[in-house]
Amino acid sequence: MEPKVRYQDFSAFLAGRFRTKVQKVSVNAGFTCPNRDGRVGVGGCTYCNNQTFNPAYCRTEKSVAQQVEEGKAFFARKYPAMKYLAYFQAYTNTYGATDALRQLYEEALSVDGVVGLVIGTRPDCMPDALLDYLEQLGRRTFVLVEYGIESTSDATLKRINRGHDFACTQEAVHRTADCGLLVGGHVILGLPGEGHDELMRQAEEISALPLDTLKMHQLQLIRGTRMAEEYARHPEDFRLYTADEYIDLAIDYVEHLRPGLVLERFVSQSPKEWLIAPDWGLKNHEFTAKVRRRMEERDAWQGKQWKARKN
Repeated sequence: MEPKVRYQDFSAFLAGRFRTKVQKVSVNAGFTCPNRDGRVGVGGCTYCNNQTFNPAYCRTEKSVAQQVEEGKAFFARKYPAMKYLAYFQAYTNTYGATDALRQLYEEALSVDGVVGLVIGTRPDCMPDALLDYLEQLGRRTFVLVEYGIESTSDATLKRINRGHDFACTQEAVHRTADCGLLVGGHVILGLPGEGHDELMRQAEEISALPLDTLKMHQLQLIRGTRMAEEYARHPEDFRLYTADEYIDLAIDYVEHLRPGLVLERFVSQSPKEWLIAPDWGLKNHEFTAKVRRRMEERDAWQGKQWKARKN
């Protein structure tokens, strides 16, 4: 008997679409964010310091193609036959004129071995003209649009200075899915004011969206952010989990997610020089192994507590 599939794994998701191993390589194309430049707000989200996101090869003075080539060289030493997805990661990667964005995406796709794009963005930054182009692009190559959702609570979104409400997220995800594009989401577990019960309700709301993939990670306090300043003033407002506590929280969350949603990750680790807390001393793959073992111990699986919503 084959071992029980405890959750929908992102690696298996990619393996079902490509005949060879595929790796994302990050690209920093020099975007900013409407929550920083004044169009939506200033200062950005309270938890955000984008300097923690980018590998060393991602520098805006380098072209998109050069960044992708250097990313390829980094991974090719271990997997020479690998193919690549260009991951537009830093800040808001749909925030610009459609023609300029098209040139950047096509530049990445022109690099030998690149078989698709992953585009990270905000729900309030997907104009119709760009979505029309991405719909056409998705007919000839792999395109995954990844929205920063972070929370389904309007009160939390306001508190973290997100600059949009959850209705905006719902509208963007539906519009994108209706174009036949793959849609991903990103959430942070443990934002101030969101305890266990709130997060289980969030999992149900996330499950109601037409998402294909989901990233989740623990709240991290990063140097140079407003949230770090808030924590210094009022640490009692924050619930920072131990690794074991967070493992059980993440599994509870996964049990409330619909079974078909592909889970890309459970955790993220910022560089130590930026991280204030929590510092678990675990690499991502080590943490994932612990989650899998704990799911077996609990006989937990994705969707165990999920109930489809009635229309």
